[in-house]
Amino acid sequence: MVTPASLTMCPACRCGDAEQLAGRDALLAEVEALWAFRLRRLRPAVPIAGLVDRLVFTQPPPHAVLRCRACGTLRREPAERGIREAYARDALCTSALPRLSQLGRAVLAARVERLTALLGRPGAGLEVGPYAGAFLAAAEAGGWRFEGVDVNPGVVRFLRARGLRAACGSLEDVPAHARFDVIAIWNCFEQLEDPCGMLRLVRGRLQPGGLLALRTPNGAFYATLRPRLTGRAAPLVRALLAHSNLLGFPYRHAFCIDALMGLLRAHGFRIVRTLGDALVPLADEWTPAWAAVEERVLRLMVRAAVGLAALAGGGTALAPWLEVYARAEAP
Repeated sequence: MVTPASLTMCPACRCGDAEQLAGRDALLAEVEALWAFRLRRLRPAVPIAGLVDRLVFTQPPPHAVLRCRACGTLRREPAERGIREAYARDALCTSALPRLSQLGRAVLAARVERLTALLGRPGAGLEVGPYAGAFLAAAEAGGWRFEGVDVNPGVVRFLRARGLRAACGSLEDVPAHARFDVIAIWNCFEQLEDPCGMLRLVRGRLQPGGLLALRTPNGAFYATLRPRLTGRAAPLVRALLAHSNLLGFPYRHAFCIDALMGLLRAHGFRIVRTLGDALVPLADEWTPAWAAVEERVLRLMVRAAVGLAALAGGGTALAPWLEVYARAEAP
């Protein structure tokens, strides 16, 4: 039993009442299962950079995962401080950037097409936390004028070396007079210490009618599957969570779709499109052929399940990741 006095507030609805979904021992067991799962699917002598975003994450495993009783949003407990600083000095993630920049090109091109269709034309955009720069490159290829802002100097150097526009810092460091047609946060919304503050900043940096594009893990997917890690379906559940980068819960929070849309509306955004999807493909030269096929098949299974749920009116409940596009309302 978790009492309100022991908790941080829910980042979506500000409720202080939550229940424990997983404790420290259970989460450590998930991390051990993730290592066993991933190492079996990697070739021997894989470099440490090849483990980034598979097994190696910036922050340690959480002590507990809590679920808000009001809106279902998941969050780590205790909530670590200094995550931004940890990312800013993370040299290991920069060593993985060349590999990560080559992944998921078709997925990223589809995001560019969606943004172009929603805006009606290519325009000026900013990506917060561009990481390996794959989306920035896809946006440039699609006729957009996109730039990135990232707290890690190594990431910025890597992006500039590839001929991409990037600045070191965060959104509050972007000049106050700058205005964008689109602001995209594909890689870091679930790790922000203050998502409400970020949404206020985004709102102030968008052109009237501009678009916010978010991608973030689905808390409902993890909350639904993790109790089944010990049942007869455990191998499939473990594979689904691992291939979705949700096993071990390496995130600060995970929103449910209704809570996320409510949070956006409360900050002056109108939802124009929601999508459910799987994780960007991670298979590369260190992945055996059979494991790459397994990953592809599971992605297809997830997409098929999400599509069937959408046709049946079930929305994105079965999707491990959420993609939301929202338009800034007139003040």
